[in-house]
Amino acid sequence: MKTNPINLFRIALAIVITSFSQNCIAQNSKSYDTYANIEFKMAKVKEPVIPKNSVNIKDFGAVNGGYVLNTKAFADAIDAVSKKGGGKVIIPQGIWLTGPIILKSNLELHAETGALIKFSPDKSLYPIIETSFEGLNTWRCISPIYGKNLENIAFTGNGVWDGSGEVWRQVKKNKLTESQWKKFVSSGGVLNKDKTSWYPSEVFMNASKGADQNVRPDLKTKEEFEKIHDFLRPVLVSIQNSKRVLFDGPVFQNSPAWNIHPLMVEDLIVRNVTVRNPWYSQNGDGLDVESCKNVIIENSSFDVGDDAICIKSGKDKDGRDRGVACENIIVKNNIVYHGHGGVTVGSEMSGGVKNLHVSNCTFMGTDVGLRFKSNRGRGGVVENIYISDIFMTDIPSQAISFNLYYGGKSIAETLEEGGDKIVNKAMPVTVETPQFKNISIKNVTIKGAQQAVFLQGLPEMNLENIEISNLIVTAEKGFSIIDAKGIKISNAKLDIAESNVFEIYNAKDLSLKNVEFNSISTKAISINGEASQNIEFVSSNGLDFSKRTTVGETVPKGAVKF
Repeated sequence: MKTNPINLFRIALAIVITSFSQNCIAQNSKSYDTYANIEFKMAKVKEPVIPKNSVNIKDFGAVNGGYVLNTKAFADAIDAVSKKGGGKVIIPQGIWLTGPIILKSNLELHAETGALIKFSPDKSLYPIIETSFEGLNTWRCISPIYGKNLENIAFTGNGVWDGSGEVWRQVKKNKLTESQWKKFVSSGGVLNKDKTSWYPSEVFMNASKGADQNVRPDLKTKEEFEKIHDFLRPVLVSIQNSKRVLFDGPVFQNSPAWNIHPLMVEDLIVRNVTVRNPWYSQNGDGLDVESCKNVIIENSSFDVGDDAICIKSGKDKDGRDRGVACENIIVKNNIVYHGHGGVTVGSEMSGGVKNLHVSNCTFMGTDVGLRFKSNRGRGGVVENIYISDIFMTDIPSQAISFNLYYGGKSIAETLEEGGDKIVNKAMPVTVETPQFKNISIKNVTIKGAQQAVFLQGLPEMNLENIEISNLIVTAEKGFSIIDAKGIKISNAKLDIAESNVFEIYNAKDLSLKNVEFNSISTKAISINGEASQNIEFVSSNGLDFSKRTTVGETVPKGAVKF
């Protein structure tokens, strides 16, 4: 198979420069104790142990240039070290076109600076397999990098792994420049009726109409899925049911769907990596850590088309049946340049998420900064979350968001359609009811956001025990607190453009202490809902909340204390 070598050379040259820069940063980034100030007990994450053997893919016939398929050379090199008990496969400078790479235990893939591994756009090279995607059991094309039931896997070096995602993804016209749109249209594929979306093929377009987001739960057999092969775009890196996995140094980019997806991995380290996708890439997540235990994510950068660092544990019944929580996770010293969420929990969290530490992270222009999302039907419990020292700039929607009515769209898209609606009708509590509780967020600076904080639980299962402290905010809107109890906000300095700083609906046991804001409106704090009770304001800096508050008539008399 042939690919334009000139274009690939240009890509490789640009990436070499980026990789060199990232390497310089990485060398100076580990000057702290990863496990310092962790709020829960957690064993040190075990790194993979790789035997000293090594081979070079060129010794197995690999051809540089991006026009010869090197799938067999990669496979033969991996087999060679595996027969010796494992070792390092070296990928030297060059452009290396390949089909899927199947991992084996005790393997290190070392992509040297200047190496570009470009996965073939020929979809026939990616057979469908039984797997999990978006938290559901399904069939999907095999990932360009795939491994299951393994031990001791490492990706090292500063080379680049490119998933050729542009041939797999749907693209919306309103996310592209005119020249980008023309390029997609001229490349083939099909347009929808109103010519607002480009699809790789008619098969893809038709298959997407019956999908639950990106999964077809109505199809059951392999034969049925084969008919929509083109729609079943894979994640770039899929490693499942494995132990001791390390990502240290490389660039992972341009994935067909999610970028890196560790599923049920114990002892996982992601550090010094660059993860990127075009900002317009549909479902172009950065890192989706699902049902994993003992995880470190540090000193990495993300610039992606969907959520950046995502914590998950399966969706709905499939997730509850698996019953494997995502737990003991440290996220430190990361930068997100673009994404729907900087750090996200959910919405696939049906197995539960617990013991998550996030600190020293910067989000610049992400759709949301800290994003928690779920929906009725998920079940699962998210608890013991500790977030500190977060810095955000230019957030176009909600800087901190808890939304238990997540409908599959980004918050920006939701706001464009009229925003989140208050739903004041409780449903029975069952195993399908999600729960978020015991969450601490402190030392957060937000310089520019559409809204500072949005907290919305369910009437039947409120958000519970969320503490937000040491908060500095400049934003258009302030706080929305809906169906929540045990919310404590302290030591907050709020520069809010709108006069209504706090919108409170059905809140119980709410405390605001040492909160300073610039509004002089008599409606700076509005309280509504029959369930609103035990609300305490402790003023600071001379503020008199009694003169700045309008209490809704439905609040029980005497329930609000000033």
